[in-house]
Amino acid sequence: MFLLGELLVRMKGVFALLGIGFITVYFSSYLEPDMFFLMGAMYLLGLALLIVDGKFVNDGTLGTIGAVIMVLSVSLSAPSWGAGLYSASGVVLGGLSSLVFLKVFPKRQMWSKVALNDQLSSELGYNSMNETYRALIGETATAVTDMRPTGTIEVKGKEYSATTNGKWLEKGEQLTVEDADGTRILVTKTET
Repeated sequence: MFLLGELLVRMKGVFALLGIGFITVYFSSYLEPDMFFLMGAMYLLGLALLIVDGKFVNDGTLGTIGAVIMVLSVSLSAPSWGAGLYSASGVVLGGLSSLVFLKVFPKRQMWSKVALNDQLSSELGYNSMNETYRALIGETATAVTDMRPTGTIEVKGKEYSATTNGKWLEKGEQLTVEDADGTRILVTKTET
């Protein structure tokens, strides 16, 4: 689990060295050589159950069984009960400590290079607003087509696509441009 912790937090290789050290001590001292294949098969079965539960079932039953099988695979392959208990407790404590790693140590920013984290707002220099639409706010318009609730309007001799607030308006009605955000122009019926 220290190896997993090394992937999640920035500790300059300290957790990786600890993880490799614990794995070396376990395999050199506590693992029966003929039990290696049994341990590997059980561990892979537990991992497969975790993946199946996470991808398809999503109720936690197979995931719990898989986690128990993974802990048992490490403890049953040990040469004695004491070594098995030590191994199982090491896996459980390692799993819990890797969760603590995320709370205590600074996280790696490995996904920040893959996913867009910035908001595309005007304050940060991004602008999806068609600036000519902003100038239309408050202007009088005429419905060129029926507004159901989207249609075409005419403002000062130019046609624009616009929408109402869910209201259906007929062709030829007088409208007022209430708002413009992004690429959308919002109009309402002009009260006379």
